Amino acid sequence: MRLDVPRARARVAELLARYGIPSAAIGVLHDGELAEFAVGVRDVRTREPATPDTVYQCGSMTKTWTALAIMQLVDEGGVDLDEPVRTYLPGFTVADPEAAATVTPRHLLRHTNGIEEDYGDPGEDDDVLQRMVENIADAPQVFPVGHTHGYSAALGYAILGRILEVCDGKRWDDVMRDRLVAPMGLTSTNSRHEQVDPTRAATGHLLNSLEEGPVVTPVDHLPRAFGPGGTITSTTRDVLALAHVLLNEGVAPNGNRIVSAESVREMQRSRVPVPDPYLFGPEWALGLIVCDWHGQTVYASDGSTIGQNARLRLLPDSNTALTMLTNGGPRESFYHAVFNEILTDLGAPTIPAPPTPNPTLNLDPARYAGVYERPGTRYEVSAEGGKLYLTLVLDPVQAQFLQQPDRIRYELLPVSETHFLMPPTRPLEDPQTVAIYDFTAANGTARYLHTNCRVHPRTGPLPPR
Repeated sequence: MRLDVPRARARVAELLARYGIPSAAIGVLHDGELAEFAVGVRDVRTREPATPDTVYQCGSMTKTWTALAIMQLVDEGGVDLDEPVRTYLPGFTVADPEAAATVTPRHLLRHTNGIEEDYGDPGEDDDVLQRMVENIADAPQVFPVGHTHGYSAALGYAILGRILEVCDGKRWDDVMRDRLVAPMGLTSTNSRHEQVDPTRAATGHLLNSLEEGPVVTPVDHLPRAFGPGGTITSTTRDVLALAHVLLNEGVAPNGNRIVSAESVREMQRSRVPVPDPYLFGPEWALGLIVCDWHGQTVYASDGSTIGQNARLRLLPDSNTALTMLTNGGPRESFYHAVFNEILTDLGAPTIPAPPTPNPTLNLDPARYAGVYERPGTRYEVSAEGGKLYLTLVLDPVQAQFLQQPDRIRYELLPVSETHFLMPPTRPLEDPQTVAIYDFTAANGTARYLHTNCRVHPRTGPLPPR
């Protein structure tokens, strides 16, 4: 089956208006054939149209690129995924001596290192990754190494980026150019915002209300600390070149071998469970999320910056890859609607619906109640009238930036003993899911709360009100 591009374009245009997103660029690779189109505008101020050549910020999709470069080092014998990081960075240390001695590249790739993102301000110079590694000497553990999955937005992949720098003797940006961008023949992929042609760049947008419409983001790019974990910019065609490598045993569209077939297989099969399996998927591999779509394994790589978003899905059994880059959102329901339209056209499996609450469950609220927090994020789980509620407590500065109250309260609808659905409280929200899990033997209370891939340890009981 082939994609009906005119129909898909019309449907995306309709959805953009409904969700208040300025533009979306879509790329589909199916049985070796490439289709791409764009709808909307690059910037609401200029109204310049988006095209397939428009460059978007890919956010954490960058992690897949960094993982691919690490696997090249594995192929060359320069890195062993299960050797301690100290093998490659001899001065590496964190607050917990055992963690400092045992954390490996595999832990970093799968987000099981547990090191708090406590790297201070490493600046914007070329030594940013070196400074990040030096600055975490006193960083505590969120959880013991390997104990659970907890997404690291910047730090984990910054450490991997520093390993690349030390092994190759050049800064991470140059490593990416020399190891991936040039060999793959890419012309629109960069790691520094100043490298992007401003006449092709999408502008990020935020949406406070559909009535007001999207407004230009006040933060137009991520700091260099996010480099290996978040600063790649690209087009749909270049993102699909990455997908081609992963679908074709390590070979790029131009015929160049980027990594070995064995390394691609290792990226896909080396997995850990994700405590909240519903947002993306039940497992995390090496730079890839592992999804289960009605029994078919699908690999995902997603990313967000402040005002731009990227989605990539790989369906090996259908020999298909889909990517979508937007300069607004994110809205999971928007991504679901667009991709399901395309997947149906191609006769491929569609994205599973959110879980359904189980009203027959009779849970003990005392096992879940308490405060779960990390620096900058606090969740309070409470019980009232036999029901569980979660309150997200925002820092006042963050609340003002997001134009939201500093306390946002959700009802928790149980799906299982450890998983809950959180219905939206505002018009622009989608349903969310959360896992509260790892119950102690002493008093039966949960140790961790996991949502949006981030983990938060229980720090104590609820404060008196």
